[in-house]
Amino acid sequence: MDTGKSKKGAAGRKGGGPRKKAVSRSVRAGLQFPVGRIGRYLKKGRYSQRVGTGAPVYLAAVLEYLAAEVLELAGNAARDNKKNRIIPRHVLLAVRNDEELGKLLAGVTIAHGGVIPNINPVLLPKKTGAAAGASTSKEPKSPTKAAKAPAKAGKSPAKGAKSPKKAA
Repeated sequence: MDTGKSKKGAAGRKGGGPRKKAVSRSVRAGLQFPVGRIGRYLKKGRYSQRVGTGAPVYLAAVLEYLAAEVLELAGNAARDNKKNRIIPRHVLLAVRNDEELGKLLAGVTIAHGGVIPNINPVLLPKKTGAAAGASTSKEPKSPTKAAKAPAKAGKSPAKGAKSPKKAA
């Protein structure tokens, strides 16, 4: 008793044409990060009772941007150190040398990252030698020569001699 109007296998779809290939939400959004998985984590994590359809897409886009930014800076740090492989040290240097990422990840410890090289200017040696000597007059280096230097010039009285007192 087939009327010929309905086709078998449609199962709730109109028309019996070939089924289209599924397109993921990540591909639709033009992202590499998994939108479906992030949406599942948002629901499972019980952050709220309901999760909108745009929330996982937006979060995936933000995470992808941050990952790309960190990887680009870490790659630059690796290239500066003449390395082809990014290691945790390069990630730490990239994050700590960038003002905004450093502020975002201020309380984060990166394992095997080491520390940022920094020497307090107070601990650095004083500027002496050719640079300082060229701008100022020549001064004796040792304190014993400094005491004897005026005696050689004849500007002060010899040892043991009393200096004349000035009249007031």
